[in-house]
Amino acid sequence: MTKLKRNILLNPGPATTTDTVKFAQVVPDICPREREFCNVINEVSLELTSLVANTEEYSTVLFGGSGTAAVESILSSVANDGVIIIINNGLYGVRMCEIAEAYSLDWVEFQSPYDCAINIKELREFILNFPRKVSYLAVVHNETTTGLLNDIEKIGKICREQNIEMIVDAMSSYAAIPIQMKKMNISFLAASSNKNLQGMAGVSFVIAKTIELQKQKEVKPSNYYLNLYSQFQTFTETGQMRFTPPVQTIYALKQAILELKEEGIDERYKRYSELWEILVAGLSRLGLTHLISKKNHSKIITAILEPDCTAYNFNHMHDYFYNYGITIYPGKLNNLNSFRIANIGDLTIEDMEVFLRLLESYLQEIGYFYKKGVSDHGEME
Repeated sequence: MTKLKRNILLNPGPATTTDTVKFAQVVPDICPREREFCNVINEVSLELTSLVANTEEYSTVLFGGSGTAAVESILSSVANDGVIIIINNGLYGVRMCEIAEAYSLDWVEFQSPYDCAINIKELREFILNFPRKVSYLAVVHNETTTGLLNDIEKIGKICREQNIEMIVDAMSSYAAIPIQMKKMNISFLAASSNKNLQGMAGVSFVIAKTIELQKQKEVKPSNYYLNLYSQFQTFTETGQMRFTPPVQTIYALKQAILELKEEGIDERYKRYSELWEILVAGLSRLGLTHLISKKNHSKIITAILEPDCTAYNFNHMHDYFYNYGITIYPGKLNNLNSFRIANIGDLTIEDMEVFLRLLESYLQEIGYFYKKGVSDHGEME
């Protein structure tokens, strides 16, 4: 097998992939309506479900599209027969609010600070004091804006008490942070192929209680391509996706799942966590600050305050790293200048150490240590 140039992607997806995942896309051309390919989709769907739920009670619905397609599919297909509370403590909570508004859903926002845990008591009171019955609640598990990990198990307990269907955007947590849909009371979960699964970008999916999917049969569609029930029904009846799927990407996803099973979810998260510990220790040594405390952090993506230095420019820093085959990512907090580093994908301890060495060199180049009173070795003076 030809060895491909390897880039270190420290952006929050798509992640660095193995060559075996990349080459899994090189397959003979096949019509996606053939039984051979339908068998592949069925296998992939069952494997995705089994990572978080019982395949007898839950089903996976695949879509061609980014992760936002899966989130939009849930909100636009399901949350149309009652009030939906959307928890907003980051950009991806905002995105769900924007989707709800675009579809004229009956929605209300529960705002929570971007940098600390959701106040569960306040959320319960918000629900109890709301003047109408709440039917749904939507929350991001790992807020990709900052790395804040929301306690969906506690939120799910409230939803169970109040007979509320919980919708979870698990884009940046699925396949790393352990999830048990039944225990956590998750009715609908959205994720994608290109983050912790370490597959290629282009496939998103919804995992849901099968009985909840079947209930949508009687609901008049409010969307078309992203209609959750129609996609589920077509696959159930024919074994095919409703529209042309990203064939090669699904073959890569099959391989990525095999590699995840070989490593194990717990071991993958342990590897990510070790990389994160190295990252934050290095940031501290270099005098940089990350936004989320350890107790509330996902250990998957980290928002970092930009260096307070006149010579600093994110685009310049991005290009500096890019020349070394490393990709970093800008922040998305309007009130704070930040950048983000993700430690997901097929990464090693050596990769993170290389990044930190280069970051130290860059900070030396722009005179940051001189301003901060830090020695050439990154130690505070």
